[in-house]
Amino acid sequence: MTYEMTDWITSDNFAAAAPDSPVLVLTHGYGSNERDLPGIAEWLGTGLPWVSLRAPLALPSGGFAWFPITTPLNPSANDVEPSTAALWHWIDAHISPHAPLIPLGFSQGGLMATQLLRTRPDRIGRTVVLAGFVTAAAQPADADLTRSRPPVLWARGEQDTVITPQAVGRASEFLHSHSTLTERTYPGLGHSVDERVLADVREFLKAPSAS
Repeated sequence: MTYEMTDWITSDNFAAAAPDSPVLVLTHGYGSNERDLPGIAEWLGTGLPWVSLRAPLALPSGGFAWFPITTPLNPSANDVEPSTAALWHWIDAHISPHAPLIPLGFSQGGLMATQLLRTRPDRIGRTVVLAGFVTAAAQPADADLTRSRPPVLWARGEQDTVITPQAVGRASEFLHSHSTLTERTYPGLGHSVDERVLADVREFLKAPSAS
């Protein structure tokens, strides 16, 4: 199977953005589509150009996925590599090589945000992981990340029953050792986002190194 990005939505200022302007790259969760996260980008009010990409795997029940659920919440390298490569192929074709990328992903898309970081961190300005997780499989740039410690925001609800404690622990261990981590948890919040989350994302993106 060939993985490729066939559908996406961009902000009105995406095409006219300066070559060195940071770009938000939005990656939706399992079973959703490219229309899920643009509302978040607009609510943030940063003015940053953004693109929201549809995951390449169509699900029988509707919606799309970035990788199959073979090992729940801990996909193998073989599971995540095709979509990671497809994302980079799209980015290289449509975004200036001088533009710092800001991956922002929810749930399975949060893992894809970390995949961009763990494969080509030189292209990443900062990373936002919402109710997300990581793969335990080693990735090409993991050793570099232990030295550079790029900024990552990891935000999750304390009542999230979708992301298991084991997956939370795996993500915590990785992010603490491979990034400069801003971790936020929210009482009463499940597998979702709310205004508390979005306010923290907005503050994270307003920090100097995001622009």
